[in-house]
Amino acid sequence: MAKTVTIAVAVTGILVAVALSSWAEEGDAKALAKALPEASVSLDQGLKASEREGKPISGKYEIADGALQLSVYTMKGDEFSEVIVDYKSGTISKAEKITEADDLKDAKEQSEAMANAKMSLDKAVEDATNTNSGYRAVSVTPSLEAGKPVANITLMKGEEVKKLTQKLD
Repeated sequence: MAKTVTIAVAVTGILVAVALSSWAEEGDAKALAKALPEASVSLDQGLKASEREGKPISGKYEIADGALQLSVYTMKGDEFSEVIVDYKSGTISKAEKITEADDLKDAKEQSEAMANAKMSLDKAVEDATNTNSGYRAVSVTPSLEAGKPVANITLMKGEEVKKLTQKLD
């Protein structure tokens, strides 16, 4: 009996976590859709602007502390930075070295994926938006798929979200 109760509690906990995660993603998408029209800088323009701080290895529009933000991870040598690009002017607002363990792990994985890429992220994003009329790119993250570099791109049109994968080699 105790084992059954334990399993039921564990399953309920997992279901609640999944429901909360979905709710948070939906809420984030709604908040992002509402704030995105304020941005006059496209994601691919933000990636290009960040090149002053290093090679862009990922980028995204996000809601951080209740406000819209365009964040790009860059790499210069063996150092990683998070670059905040002003989403209205395209200038760099802030650049900080990445030191937090999870962010550093993500940056290293992204740089590994970009090591063999023949196409830049800004070009992949530009191609994705050109072939998906009315959509705006909100994030791009490279990864390795069967050992080959790909860009995982998220597009939005209003609250509608479309995810696609584009080869980078």
